[in-house]
Amino acid sequence: MDTPRDFLPLAIAVLTVSDTRTLETDKSGALLVSRLEDAGHLLGDRALEPDDLYRIRATVSAWIADPAIQVILTTGGTGVTGRDGTPEAILPLLDKVIEGFGEMFRQISWEDIGSSTLQSRALAGVANGTYLFCLPGSSNACATGWDRLIASQLDHRTRPCNLVELIPRLTEV
Repeated sequence: MDTPRDFLPLAIAVLTVSDTRTLETDKSGALLVSRLEDAGHLLGDRALEPDDLYRIRATVSAWIADPAIQVILTTGGTGVTGRDGTPEAILPLLDKVIEGFGEMFRQISWEDIGSSTLQSRALAGVANGTYLFCLPGSSNACATGWDRLIASQLDHRTRPCNLVELIPRLTEV
């Protein structure tokens, strides 16, 4: 039998990508902050950037370089309109893409939104030992991503494996 593990709180940064929202009107970012804090994690930072490739990349790059941040969640900019550019901003920063995240997110979303899920370019990956999850901008999509995929992978107690045990900054201490 496996030895029980303790919960390890992570510092998680949340970025909302939107041309129209403010921090006060950002329901999706607020939902992610609430979910991560309810789970016992710490809000490492929070920001809102417009759909601008370089501003998204600058904010996320700073967090990737910050040893105090272990996980980054983004919401917004994953669609297929002309201004949606979160995947294009994030992909060059990743050391590895976690292909299964986008695949599973779309499969799970099928239950709620049917074929509209094909418009989602949700993705995940790792850069400099920091895990990144890019979710669509709707609150429902953020709830689905956190509740059905992300939360368990950011819980050190999840068996048979989880992402927490792979975070170098935690295991090197």
